[in-house]
Amino acid sequence: MIHGITEHMEILGSDGGLVGRVDKVEGDRIKLTKDSDPHHAGHHHTLPLSAVQSTEGGKITLQMSASEARSKLQKQMG
Repeated sequence: MIHGITEHMEILGSDGGLVGRVDKVEGDRIKLTKDSDPHHAGHHHTLPLSAVQSTEGGKITLQMSASEARSKLQKQMG
């Protein structure tokens, strides 16, 4: 996978808060599993790869806090 990102890796904000888990990488975006956000279950959401700060120890750390990342999630239709 791109940037060492693989399925089911945890995605953490810079504050260590859980944002979700990786479903897969599509183009320049990380697609989160449908169950990553209990408030919007049943829909995939994405984050840009440019938000990734590092991938280490089977986890992805973002360049923003978990709450900021969750506010920037884009709903993917279909």
